[in-house]
Amino acid sequence: MATTYSISDLAREFDLTTRAIRFYEDMGLLSPQRTGSGGRNRVYSARDRTRLKLTLRGKRLGLSLTEAKALIDMYDSPKDTGPQLEKFLQVLSSHRQALESQLAELSANVEEVKAHEKETRELLLQINQHESSEIS
Repeated sequence: MATTYSISDLAREFDLTTRAIRFYEDMGLLSPQRTGSGGRNRVYSARDRTRLKLTLRGKRLGLSLTEAKALIDMYDSPKDTGPQLEKFLQVLSSHRQALESQLAELSANVEEVKAHEKETRELLLQINQHESSEIS
């Protein structure tokens, strides 16, 4: 028999709220079976667990949920993996470039803050020297 998971199992394993898991379900990333009266109970398969794991990995890489879903859906299709890997490489390259751009911007901001700190220290030193010379 195939391994199944409850929403609580997945929430606990991946340190998520059940609300987050339901959101991923609403986005089409997960498709649990419904059991119980009125289909109130969700039963997640090993496939759902893997898709959740890949979704969270995609988020850590900076992918939007739409991008993560598109990539994960590609792996569900029986097509050749070459195009899938090419698409994944494109997405990774794009995100790397965006991160490098953000890093350059942050570095420039840090340098600007350092320059302002230096100017402020120099001004404070001048003020303190001026005040101590007036006291003498």
